[in-house]
Amino acid sequence: MSHHGAVHTADDLSTRALLRTTLIVVGSLALAALVAFPLREPIFVAVAGGLGGSPLGPLFAAVAEHGMYLFVLAAAAGAVWTWLRDRARFWLLATGGIGVIAAYLLSELVKVIVTEERPCRTLDVQGALACPAVGDWSWPSNHSVLAAAFATALLLTFPWAARWLIAWAALLAFSRLAAGVHYLHDVLSGLALGTLVVVAVVLAMRALVLRVGARPGSGLG
Repeated sequence: MSHHGAVHTADDLSTRALLRTTLIVVGSLALAALVAFPLREPIFVAVAGGLGGSPLGPLFAAVAEHGMYLFVLAAAAGAVWTWLRDRARFWLLATGGIGVIAAYLLSELVKVIVTEERPCRTLDVQGALACPAVGDWSWPSNHSVLAAAFATALLLTFPWAARWLIAWAALLAFSRLAAGVHYLHDVLSGLALGTLVVVAVVLAMRALVLRVGARPGSGLG
């Protein structure tokens, strides 16, 4: 087998592995969201009601409100480092960034179509965060979508950081439930959507990125 053929075979195997892993993760999250949906109110009351007035309430509120900045800083630092040191990874992270934007826009579209009311408006539970304004719908959780999208884009670029990225995305998503502004199925669905869209965008743009990278002075290859 030629070197050229070996590279394409390895690339195809990597794509298949990524698709298989994504389907398992997204399918598991979607299934968990379906299971949680009929139990959404008791779960919300137990978690948000139990943690809202506890000493952990302010901690979850801080993560829920400001935790996304850590992902933004990580993405910015990763973009600078890869631009200077590894241009191929930069373009991978850049396509992941396009996926983050696409995931957010899609989640906003879904929210205005579904118009699920926030649990803090329909249930008598005092959460750690103030309830968002009327018309700021609940499903899916935008913060969870962005957490999963950022985590996926960074994970594809820096696989060695997978454990920390997944842990922070999960904590950020859970904090939206714990702080009293989302149901559990909102955050699980958001995690699934963010993951799926970023992987889809990265794979869809892979051929284009390889063509750009093949040009002289691109820093790729």
